[in-house]
Amino acid sequence: METKTSARSAAEEALLDAAERLLVDIGYAGITTRRLAEEAGVNHGLVHYYFGSIENLLVRALERFTERLIARQRELYAADLPFVEKWRTAMHYLVSEDVTYEKIWLELQALAWNNDDLRARLALVNAEWRAVLTEAFEEPHRELGIELPLDALVSLVITFNVGMIVERLGGIETGHGELLEWIDRWLSS
Repeated sequence: METKTSARSAAEEALLDAAERLLVDIGYAGITTRRLAEEAGVNHGLVHYYFGSIENLLVRALERFTERLIARQRELYAADLPFVEKWRTAMHYLVSEDVTYEKIWLELQALAWNNDDLRARLALVNAEWRAVLTEAFEEPHRELGIELPLDALVSLVITFNVGMIVERLGGIETGHGELLEWIDRWLSS
């Protein structure tokens, strides 16, 4: 098995960091191998040498970003706080702190619609989020007496989040604050 050198690890991290920035700043359609390498400060041949393709590099950037957020969310939901406080924090992340992640996620969703390999990798990312939310909602699902099956509740929350993300990326926030306030009141009652 090949051992990574520190130079290789540094170049890979620089490429992944550059991929995150470019996906947010210009989107997938504007990213070329040369532009990505230039942004990372490395030779453009390393993109394919280390990752096989630019698409693999971009999805790996999403996977790496997801790993960081999943760890944060697991820590949040494991905290000894009332569920409503956890919900408020999660919604704060959704509408204000995680916008760069959300844009990357949606850029790569569109890319994967016509690529079975990428779609499978993004399905694994989605499964990670579903697992986090399933764990997070087990207790409140029971305590709040929600009749909807847990899997359906998790699907509803994910769909709710994606809808909010898509609208916000399109500059639409109509009703979002009111909806979040209503949910907050419902959870607090």
